[in-house]
Amino acid sequence: MTEMILSRTRLLAARLDGAWVAFVLTLLAIALVDTSYLPEALQLTAGAFLGTLPFLLFAVLAVAYMKATGAETLLGGAFEGRETRMIVMAALLGGLSPFCSCQVIPFIAALLAVGAPLSAVMAFWLSSPLMDPAMFSITTGTLGLDFAIGKTVAAVALGLFGGAVVMAFKGSAVFADPLRARPRASGCGCGPAKPFQGKPVWRFWNEAPRRETFRDTALENVLFLGKWLLLAYLLEAVMLRYLPAEWIASLLGGEGLQPIVLGAIVGAPAYLNGYAAVPLVDGLLSQGMAPGAAMSFVIAGGVSSIPAAVAVWALVKPRVFATYLGFAISGAILAGAAWSLVG
Repeated sequence: MTEMILSRTRLLAARLDGAWVAFVLTLLAIALVDTSYLPEALQLTAGAFLGTLPFLLFAVLAVAYMKATGAETLLGGAFEGRETRMIVMAALLGGLSPFCSCQVIPFIAALLAVGAPLSAVMAFWLSSPLMDPAMFSITTGTLGLDFAIGKTVAAVALGLFGGAVVMAFKGSAVFADPLRARPRASGCGCGPAKPFQGKPVWRFWNEAPRRETFRDTALENVLFLGKWLLLAYLLEAVMLRYLPAEWIASLLGGEGLQPIVLGAIVGAPAYLNGYAAVPLVDGLLSQGMAPGAAMSFVIAGGVSSIPAAVAVWALVKPRVFATYLGFAISGAILAGAAWSLVG
């Protein structure tokens, strides 16, 4: 009997979605601790979500179209030709591709297995989790077009930086035989993992499988992005209520390199989801966070977030993974310093 109860408990836990559970628990906590604030928190959450909804829908439809047409196959051309060209193309396409972290695994594993240089793969790895069409749209709607463009430039620059360093030291022991013997796959619930093969079919609606892919991808992404944004906006409302602005300003505010370095150090382990981070950064900025620290936070956190880090860890040996994290922190600090100067 006890084993049956435990089995059912495990099954229920597996079916529960962490984002929705966190959302409900946060509402319950507000209701218990500060009942009078609950209506205002819900109002702030709903208002912020509705304000972002047009950007969310545009992003969902754009990604679904790319999936249904098979436009992902165009990425293969980035890994052909001279190594320097491959690095540049991989960094550029990494910030534009609709791949989520789990879909990168089979794509990169195949490229490494057929001999694609680690430098180009590293460039793609570093830029890909930082920006994509959905991320750009949501960032624009919440933090503004300037910040979205700045983050895109930083993503491409980080990819170029990492790829160039790997190419320069490709003969060292660190980058020798980088691939694990048996790469592990993982799923993150952000779209079909197997893209269409061959040339893209832009009029996807003429084929039933592609129509199905469009529908499934759009539905899956709107649910995936929607739940994280709702949770993030609720947490933003909580943060604005209970997190002292003076504390944020003293830790991550002001000028100089210190808040930028702290933003990268805090962002690397604290960042769980790129889409949820956008409203949280917006709240931190309103509480006194320095712009440079905000940029270093999203760059370091995006590269080292759990889905992105797991994708890299699943494929390469620990020494290459450690280098990947090193690029995340150093690149984030440089991006934050540059954004501070530009801003």
